[in-house]
Amino acid sequence: MSGRNTALTPPDDAAAPVRHPDAPAPGELLGAHYGHCFGCGEGQPHGLHLEARAGEGVRVSAEFTVKPAHQGAPGLAHGGVLATALDETLGSLNWLLRVIAVTGRLETDFVRPVPVGTVLYLEAEVTAVAGRKIYSTAVGRIGGPGGPVAVRADALFIEVKVDHFIDNGRPEEIRAAMSDPDQVRRARAFEVNP
Repeated sequence: MSGRNTALTPPDDAAAPVRHPDAPAPGELLGAHYGHCFGCGEGQPHGLHLEARAGEGVRVSAEFTVKPAHQGAPGLAHGGVLATALDETLGSLNWLLRVIAVTGRLETDFVRPVPVGTVLYLEAEVTAVAGRKIYSTAVGRIGGPGGPVAVRADALFIEVKVDHFIDNGRPEEIRAAMSDPDQVRRARAFEVNP
């Protein structure tokens, strides 16, 4: 995208992203990484309840429906909610790389208003990897994959260790996530950006 910040431009020696051999299969629903996540968690009554699916290569697609609780101006989605949807979709890409990563930078373009009741269809892909830095891009379309572009974003994610969450999260939530008897859910709570 023209006019973008150079912090979002991969360096010349960046590598092409490589899908991890244990990544979810194309078409597989990724599910929530954490039940209380505002973006994807089922435990958030006013959350986005965004559902992401693994795509081909290092791509994901996702959908969410803009509810009345998501509005900013009367009848229109709040820009912060749209940025959250993009961030959540971009964060889901890390499952395909099988890394723990957090958002380092997110630059969002708001192209057209998104009315309440709209289904926003999002597509994201990793474009490059340089050390711990993961470069990615996303677009959100109104009504489906062929709909008009409403929002788009470029992002930089930074790979971290689980200590990032343990050292910085609220102790009660960290303890609850770490003590979950379901090993898969316990591991997935820390798989993508909070």
